[in-house]
Amino acid sequence: MPELVPALPEVPGVLSADQLNQTVAAIAAEQAADGALPWFRGGQLDAWDSVEAAMALDVGGRHDRARAAYTWLAGRQRPDGSWAAEYRDGAVTAPAVESNHAGYLAVGVWHSWLCTGDEQLVDRLWPAVRRALDLVTAMQLPSGAISWALRPDGTPDDTALLTGNASLYQALRAGIALAGLVGHEQPDWDLAAADLGRTLREDPAAFADRSRYSMDWYYPVLAGAVTGPAATERLAAGWDTFVVPGLGVRCVADRPWVTGAETCELALALAAVGRVDDATEQLASMQHLRADDGSYWTGLVYADDARWPVERTTWTAAAVVLAADAIAGTGPAAALFADPAALDRPAAPVAEPGAGR
Repeated sequence: MPELVPALPEVPGVLSADQLNQTVAAIAAEQAADGALPWFRGGQLDAWDSVEAAMALDVGGRHDRARAAYTWLAGRQRPDGSWAAEYRDGAVTAPAVESNHAGYLAVGVWHSWLCTGDEQLVDRLWPAVRRALDLVTAMQLPSGAISWALRPDGTPDDTALLTGNASLYQALRAGIALAGLVGHEQPDWDLAAADLGRTLREDPAAFADRSRYSMDWYYPVLAGAVTGPAATERLAAGWDTFVVPGLGVRCVADRPWVTGAETCELALALAAVGRVDDATEQLASMQHLRADDGSYWTGLVYADDARWPVERTTWTAAAVVLAADAIAGTGPAAALFADPAALDRPAAPVAEPGAGR
């Protein structure tokens, strides 16, 4: 029997529940029979974007499909806890080990738990989460930042990326929450998250200068590393540089190119600081990228009125769904992005943790 689709979030005047259901269906349509969830059918797949798309499937009530995506990833985790940087049709096309790809499974599994309460899935995926975050903590540099990738000899590269590290801060906190849920505390993760959070807030020199990219501007707020007045000040400081009124957010400061995912991620950051009206405005501003089937084009070069790249990606559509959920605040996992402090609240442990942990 098909799964019952729950009441999806609505953002009045921007997206109805039916429209969001159509978007979730468009994501599901790109999933392969074995559970692989690529950017689009036949396109590349990376662990981070696949997790984001799986989270949107859970918001939309397609829990079987989300489980299949997570199971596909768990089945391809390498012994060191990593995934390849890119797959196509199940084959590795870029073998590099990147920390942000390893870390994000923890966010997806915690999100799935909030959506479904599926103890069996948590139990099954916990070993993969543990291996992945153990790798992430092993890649932490003396500064407290986490290396973006391993060198061919297996040692961490000296470069750390701000956006990736902000995502890893959220991933470590989600992993800590999962560890509490299953009753297997991970004190090394607590220390790593504390050091990383401090570095994100206090030591910008620890990260490569990629300030041209909007993600480096808002992601520390989205991920909960920068909060309170500091978050408000950070968002205000980059607003005129990156926000194009009525169109969305530039991906790169010096290019006339707005992208849907970055716009929705800014909406998530705005929701995280309580600016729900502004978040709604940003979600509305990128609806020019919506296609008739509910999927979303990646971006628009507005100087030429041209969509670029000419692709509709599952992760762009997923960002729309997650932003709408955070803004509406009605879904069981909405607080993961709308209220970063929610990760600090303890969860009841899953009864009788299974073997293999």
